[in-house]
Amino acid sequence: MSLNNDLTVIQRCVDELARAVSRLQPELTGPDLRRVRADTDHLRESVALLRASAAPPGHPDPPRPQGLVPIPDTPYDSTLWTDSDDEGLGARNRHAP
Repeated sequence: MSLNNDLTVIQRCVDELARAVSRLQPELTGPDLRRVRADTDHLRESVALLRASAAPPGHPDPPRPQGLVPIPDTPYDSTLWTDSDDEGLGARNRHAP
């Protein structure tokens, strides 16, 4: 099998696992089921990362899941913090009482 076929098989298995976990939800509750559901979501994300890393160079990035917002590594504009006195940190050049 090719790498793409293997990744497709893995994706199908993870999707089936997610469906099976969803079917358990009416009967089981609690932290154990939440953990299995979180692990299933983590597996789904890991497979997406594998697909992205296996894509040939120049291939467009796969679409990002909705709800995720990319945060740039560039520093924030320092003018955003000029009025931060009302956040409980105190004003500049003043000491606490």
